[in-house]
Amino acid sequence: MEQTARRYGNRISILGLWEPGKSFEYALAQGGFNGNSYIKVMDWVALKASQTLAETGRLTVVVQDNGRLHKSHLVRQHWARWQEKGLLIFFLPPYCSEMNPIETQWHQLKSHEISGQMFDNEYDLAKAVMAGMESRSVAGEYSLDRFTFNCA
Repeated sequence: MEQTARRYGNRISILGLWEPGKSFEYALAQGGFNGNSYIKVMDWVALKASQTLAETGRLTVVVQDNGRLHKSHLVRQHWARWQEKGLLIFFLPPYCSEMNPIETQWHQLKSHEISGQMFDNEYDLAKAVMAGMESRSVAGEYSLDRFTFNCA
């Protein structure tokens, strides 16, 4: 695919939760995630965690890096509410992204599913990311679920 002359300054950001061999949940955002969009995604995860807790008695643990967004004042205000629903947040040591196995998944997505392609706009890139995520879930035999922001 040829590169078009018109380039957009925005990017597509992905936020994902991966349980190896079982499931991958993710959300896409044009540009980046902010506190409010991150909270919406985590509220979705907390809802699923509350269902898991009710059905199995198991807690859900999300492992995160120390990104500024993950520990922002706005986000910290929701930790207790999420914990009540059975969602616990665990942080990796600072500067240890190599300890987070989801980084391998992002690398594989970039290197295999969307590598070598050029996109006219963020929409085309987002569609390619979604197709790549679907392809990886089929190959890895795990369920895939995408959070969709309500644009209304």
